[in-house]
Amino acid sequence: MAPTPRTATRFPPLLSLASVVAITVCAPAPPDGYGDGDWPAYGRDAGGSKFSPLDHITRENVGGLEVAWQWETGESPIPGPIAPIRGQQVRPGNFEATPLAFNDTLYFTTPYNRVIALDGSSGETLWDFDPRTVEWGQPPNGTGFVHRGVAVWNGSDGRRIFLNTRWRLIAIDGATGEPIESFGHRGEIDLTEKLLWRTNRLHYTQTSPPVVFEDLLIIGNGVWDGFVYPRDPPGNIQAFDVRTGELVWSFNLIPQPGEPGNETWEDGSWDYTGHTNAWAPMVVDEERGLLYAGIGTPSNDYYGGHRKGDNLYAESLVALDARTGELAWHFQTIRHGLWDFDLPGAPVLLTVERDGEAVDAVAVAGKTGFVYTFDRGTGEPVWPIEERPVPESDVPGEVSAATQPFPTRPPPFAKQGFTPDDLIDLTPELRRQAEELTAAYRFGPLFEPPSLEGTIAMPGILGGGNWGGAAFDPRSGFLYVKSSEEPSLLKIAPADPETTVADYGIDRGAPRTLRVSGLPISNPPWGTLTAIDMNAGEIVWQEAVGERPEVRDNPALEGIALPARLGVVAPPGPFVTAGGLVFLTGGSDVLYAFDASDGEVLWEGRLPAPGYANPMTFRTRDGRQLVVVATGGREGGTLVAFGLPG
Repeated sequence: MAPTPRTATRFPPLLSLASVVAITVCAPAPPDGYGDGDWPAYGRDAGGSKFSPLDHITRENVGGLEVAWQWETGESPIPGPIAPIRGQQVRPGNFEATPLAFNDTLYFTTPYNRVIALDGSSGETLWDFDPRTVEWGQPPNGTGFVHRGVAVWNGSDGRRIFLNTRWRLIAIDGATGEPIESFGHRGEIDLTEKLLWRTNRLHYTQTSPPVVFEDLLIIGNGVWDGFVYPRDPPGNIQAFDVRTGELVWSFNLIPQPGEPGNETWEDGSWDYTGHTNAWAPMVVDEERGLLYAGIGTPSNDYYGGHRKGDNLYAESLVALDARTGELAWHFQTIRHGLWDFDLPGAPVLLTVERDGEAVDAVAVAGKTGFVYTFDRGTGEPVWPIEERPVPESDVPGEVSAATQPFPTRPPPFAKQGFTPDDLIDLTPELRRQAEELTAAYRFGPLFEPPSLEGTIAMPGILGGGNWGGAAFDPRSGFLYVKSSEEPSLLKIAPADPETTVADYGIDRGAPRTLRVSGLPISNPPWGTLTAIDMNAGEIVWQEAVGERPEVRDNPALEGIALPARLGVVAPPGPFVTAGGLVFLTGGSDVLYAFDASDGEVLWEGRLPAPGYANPMTFRTRDGRQLVVVATGGREGGTLVAFGLPG
């Protein structure tokens, strides 16, 4: 697909709505590159491995970890005249940021999208930049101000921190925390200005940080899945010059007339369908100059009668020339998506052995519970992917795909499909309640379509895999992925013709998850961590991860022998270290250290609130390795650092 050239973006000044608080501590000068002790990108490296070569913390000493410092966001719901929007109060979401680390300085975003620079050794604030994003009110997107971090570019003129907040992209001086006036218009640009069509900026969001490649800043966007109106926000991947903010290229994820894939949008649906966006983190093969992005579902996640066809490049892994935006290859993991089965986590670049030869590959963990693995350069599957027949939809106007792709290796890391035999049976009473609750709904295999009666789908809308993504250890060839294990109810109902282009949509009067006595209708574990040998394409081990005291203490489970960990339904993912450890929260209020080789839990660190973020690790200037994770957020958030004594 040919790239769409754009000119520089310009828009009215917004700098009056941003402020920076400079603290008396000075930030260190930026290095030319980065070292083993840094965490310079969301997935640590450009390929998203989440592997740290640090080995100060090991299997033998991890039990001695203790809190090194804590940092508080100080954010809470905001009363007053800016609070109401559609009856909603302005409030922070989960604290989901993964800090970046350069030379003992941490950079991260808060739930209200402030950018913070911290001294990594002490946790002391260096500067605090406030984009005043809250002044436009609560985002009507279901996730609020959720934001997972910043991007950093180190140039000859200093370090630049890039914040993408709602429709704005802001360049910040890494030393001072001040906007860089030469970027865009007084330090920022409008990300919606050059989209396919005019967009309501309040409906345009950002959750994942941009990707930096050479002198380009590459960015996708988020949307709220609930919007289904003519020309709701489209998904475009855009690349900007890191110095000027000029738009260099833009790739249409909904192909326009004359572009390959346009024919997969029947009846002109390419002209008004939105979403199909790259909201997940992206990665870059710096040697090949290829960008890899996982794409989301088109608007109306659960009904596609208004967008018949396969709907490229929805729910595809796309590889683009990072310099020009031209399509190198793609693979569509879901045809005509009806399940909200986005590719939600960052792809991972890895090298695997296949038939005695090393293959540079890219792998992505889907909500489906599959890991899709391809040759990085050609897009050919590393292992065969089979087209298999799937159930047909009977919702009026819907034309579901007859087949879907099924990877043959590795095996699924999450349960697929749901039958009455899968209902919770920890006690006879819980089983009775579950049978009664689900009697009117449909059960079925993976890809059983949503229905008017209601379909119990497994994996549910949170996966399988989610935005936490996978981590890869290049020494062992093991890929580690967190999974949620709870079904969702996909119930369709007639839509309001005054507010949507679709005849049907999700029944908003029906629950998304089904509970009995406050528990999921499926048996535990409700969250797992799986280690996959990517050379053999086999699962090595799988362990429950996460714990919620309110679940274990549920009166319905009194007297029942329960496993050590019940697991938690949540998206956060892991990282892995040269010390032989895998760290993650799984979404619980515990930070776990697993033995990377066999899945044994070697350490548990209690958190002040649930850790709903990917953790990271770095080395301080005095050589101490710290592990950092963001926790809480809705009523105050805390960044917690753990280290060995001394």
